[in-house]
Amino acid sequence: MATTVRPRRSVLYMPGSNARALEKGRGLPADGLILDLEDAVAPDAKAVARDTIAQALAAGGYGGRELIIRVNGLNTPWGYDDLRMAATSGADAVLLPKVESADAVRLADSVLRAAGAPAGQTIWCMMETPLGILNAKEIAGASPAVGGLVLGTSDLAKDLHAAHTAQRLPMITSLGLCLLAARAYGLAVLDGVHLDLNDDEGFAASCRQGRELGFDGKTLIHPKTITACNAAFAPDADEIAHAHRIIAAHAEAASSGKGVVLVDGKLVENLHVENARRLVALAEAIAAL
Repeated sequence: MATTVRPRRSVLYMPGSNARALEKGRGLPADGLILDLEDAVAPDAKAVARDTIAQALAAGGYGGRELIIRVNGLNTPWGYDDLRMAATSGADAVLLPKVESADAVRLADSVLRAAGAPAGQTIWCMMETPLGILNAKEIAGASPAVGGLVLGTSDLAKDLHAAHTAQRLPMITSLGLCLLAARAYGLAVLDGVHLDLNDDEGFAASCRQGRELGFDGKTLIHPKTITACNAAFAPDADEIAHAHRIIAAHAEAASSGKGVVLVDGKLVENLHVENARRLVALAEAIAAL
């Protein structure tokens, strides 16, 4: 499913069992919230967390934030009930954990639709195992309902026996494969979390690298990182101004029958105009939030 331009700079994980956290989420400047039923919830609290999320979404008040429910896997005692709740919860999307095949996506899709999920509710996939990464293309194209991929770099590093280095070189192949798959199918794609909350410099570097690679934004584990993440993944004033110059110059050239034009000494073609329009649309969508 091709995505519209929607800000996804910062997407915060929130434990579904914590009603106070879900209440606080209504006032946080994150572009999206992942209401978590999986890793953040103990087994004996799964059912209560499911009800807590359903009640929070029914109460509303989250404004324009994108709301995503991360469910438990269908190979667990809670997965099917999670999907049935999510289907009619009003959430924008359902996030499936540890997706490794297209069949897993299609099974979840069938459960959601049978439970009454609206056509606009999308499926997002956690990409956090070696097999999942290798099957990224098939997962991305598994169903028109797929809306995005989310990197689970912590689980992935564990399975790869890889180190969390500053430049994340052990992750680059996996990050790249997921980016390729997402863009090939017109999906959103979010970078994984940065675990060290005291490492501001490392977090900034991770955000900068993620944006340079092409991610739409980053998943977060603490509200204090939202503002920096938003700034890192948003076009700045100079970029927006440059984009407007590209659009205007190309339009003027086209009206004169020219296919290319120079802007700030650099050749501009249609591909540059498309990217400029995307940046302007993103900036407008951010302002609208």
